[in-house]
Amino acid sequence: MAHTFFRIKSYITYWLDAVDEHSLHSPFYFDFYTRIIKTRADARSFSHIENLRKQLLHDDRTISVEDLGSNRKVKTFRKISFIARTSLSTPEFSKLFNRMANHFKANTIVELGTSFGINALYLAEKRDASVITFEGSPAIASIAELTFEFASKKNVKLISGNIDITLPAYLHHIRKIDLAFMDANHRYEPTIRYFDCLLKKFADKSILIIDDIHYSPEMEKAWKMIKTHRLVYGSVDLFRCGIVFFDPSLNKQHVILQL
Repeated sequence: MAHTFFRIKSYITYWLDAVDEHSLHSPFYFDFYTRIIKTRADARSFSHIENLRKQLLHDDRTISVEDLGSNRKVKTFRKISFIARTSLSTPEFSKLFNRMANHFKANTIVELGTSFGINALYLAEKRDASVITFEGSPAIASIAELTFEFASKKNVKLISGNIDITLPAYLHHIRKIDLAFMDANHRYEPTIRYFDCLLKKFADKSILIIDDIHYSPEMEKAWKMIKTHRLVYGSVDLFRCGIVFFDPSLNKQHVILQL
């Protein structure tokens, strides 16, 4: 209940502060807003992915899930349909992530928090990209593996296990990350820890997407900390998610944009 009230309050603040293209003086943000965010014309059909989403939304099987996003590790039994309904990004945001991957020519993509793999499939639609996705819950990871198998995606690799262990081990072997999507542990300390870990592999043109930045006071605190980091030169607040840029040419510009 407290989180619901907090999100309502946060949304009102966002709604009052959000601007559209008419208030954007930066060519970069104007282009980003008009060509990536505001556009709704996706040339490609994603029906093959959305059919998989529909199957998940109607799957009433129950699985045992460890709640890795809470302060205590508690196993609960939940229906796959319930998890799909409450944790998957909407089709609109999944398409947005796909447009970003294509627009910024992301080749190495890292996702923290696979869930059932829908966003990973959208990101993997950029066929020359390599998508590495991390999931902490073995039961959820097993469903995601089936999702990737049904979609016949060869450019997605799922790494299951404790992300605090699996992520540093993976990053040790790569040179840089072009795009990262964080949707794993929705608490302040893990979010900052993952950010610090990924930061070592970001370059000037890298992009970071953080989901649920206004989910709770902890996530808002993490978002404020990240967007004011000395190596962050720009950010976009879309309420549902935040987007971070590391290009020094942006000169520390932070905008709140309407959807």
